[in-house]
Amino acid sequence: NMEFTGKTVEEAIASGLESLNLSREEAEIKVISEEVKGLFGKVKSPAVVEVSKIKTGGEKAVDFLEGIFEKMGVTAKSTLVSEGENIVINIVTTSSASIIGYRGEVLDALQSLAGAVANIGNKNYIRVVVDCENYREKREETLKNLAKRLAEKAVKQGRDVALEPMNPYERRVIHSTLAENEEVTTTSEGKEPNRHVVIVPNVKKEYKKPYNKDKKFNGRNNNKQRSSGEIKKKSPSMFGTFLGNSLKD
Repeated sequence: NMEFTGKTVEEAIASGLESLNLSREEAEIKVISEEVKGLFGKVKSPAVVEVSKIKTGGEKAVDFLEGIFEKMGVTAKSTLVSEGENIVINIVTTSSASIIGYRGEVLDALQSLAGAVANIGNKNYIRVVVDCENYREKREETLKNLAKRLAEKAVKQGRDVALEPMNPYERRVIHSTLAENEEVTTTSEGKEPNRHVVIVPNVKKEYKKPYNKDKKFNGRNNNKQRSSGEIKKKSPSMFGTFLGNSLKD
């Protein structure tokens, strides 16, 4: 913020706007002191105002993230990619593992916080997406491939296949990917944060228990079970991997 003076408050404001190349609508103005006039209307003390550029929601979110990186002790830089109907912020870092976290849980937390900061004072909520090393797109592609592969397994085995708990948006990716598959249907079962997708083949075979009652699929390979894609069930994450704002399903 910069201070400007003038014979009057309006003159001081005009000086500040011209100096910063801002319109009145783009500026945040704070009157530090009004002019003081002496005898015969002579200005005894000039007016002082503080003029600064009004920050957009995206700019506020970027500044907030920069502060978080410092507190986290990681070297990272956030850049405002676009701002309009959505706010998109990209993070470049030398420590992507620290920024992304297990299945994106740290990145999701940063996105949620950035979204809250960007929408302070807004009447209409603006969706905020925070990405790092194109992780969002890569994760979505992984989920699509996983959905197709497990749909084939469900049809071949004639049994339901349950995936690991995922957040609402990731579940929506699975549902959407298999929406036009004529051999299976999908449904979500359980309660948050354990809600998960189940792939149901249209033609089932007789069996005593669900094919993977104790194991679910989430797209990550396990060293002992690479061929099947099964992994040991882990404790569900509160964040998962948000690709965007959550959508209930």
